[in-house]
Amino acid sequence: MAEALRKAFVCGHPIAHSRSPKIHGHWLKHYGLAGNYEAIDVDPAGFAEFAASVRAGRFAGGNVTIPHKEAAFAAVDRRDQAAQDIGAVNTLWVEHGLLHGSNTDAYGFAANLDDRAPGWSAVPGPVVVLGAGGAARAVLYALRERGFSDIRIVNRTVARARALAGEFGPVFSAHGFEDTDAILGDASLLVNTTALGMHGETEFPVDVGRLPGHALVTDIVYVPLETPLLAAARRRGLATVDGLGMLLYQAVPGFEKWFGVRPEVTPALRDLIVNDLLAKAA
Repeated sequence: MAEALRKAFVCGHPIAHSRSPKIHGHWLKHYGLAGNYEAIDVDPAGFAEFAASVRAGRFAGGNVTIPHKEAAFAAVDRRDQAAQDIGAVNTLWVEHGLLHGSNTDAYGFAANLDDRAPGWSAVPGPVVVLGAGGAARAVLYALRERGFSDIRIVNRTVARARALAGEFGPVFSAHGFEDTDAILGDASLLVNTTALGMHGETEFPVDVGRLPGHALVTDIVYVPLETPLLAAARRRGLATVDGLGMLLYQAVPGFEKWFGVRPEVTPALRDLIVNDLLAKAA
């Protein structure tokens, strides 16, 4: 008897913009697997029912994006440590009748830097992280797991940064944007987790000229691929890493769970998504 077609999904609201079907579709074709991956628009009011259908076997699992990551955290039967500490779930799978949840954003963030800036965490110097929202939580978790011991969270609302620092531990400190000039001087890494740069801004409210010459600058935003922050860092001669690889690498663990093959992030896959981004921007 032929094995049942394994099906996976990405759900969000809205979801038409998602590149996940292109990523997973590329891997299914490349590895010659009989599987299906689709985008599903799920209204927040219907998420609990949708999650129950996944648990019941409608899918092998899937990805969860805005605005459902916290709802997925609440809906699962089991969470891994990353999901527990980050407080959100972006990857679901069914195992022994239970709905499991993980957060692979932290893995994606670190794997992207491993690929594009090898050795970035070999000497874990001070880090400045811009933003204290949901995306920042995954980055902070990844940095802590890599052994960074001086992680400075910058946010317009300092109280929010302070609450996040208190939750994640003593190696984290909180600062306002007005403090950035003072805290960039010895930083080895600057990370933007905010939406600044996504909406056509040409300037960025941080002076990368304050960074030392060996600093690495990365942005989790990937539309546009070169954000104002990365452009300013490049003009300064600093090493930069764009956010596209985080999107690609965060998809790896889920694909392996659903389809049984651990896929590779290759130049061909990156080119596929870059070309899609350029076509949408044209």
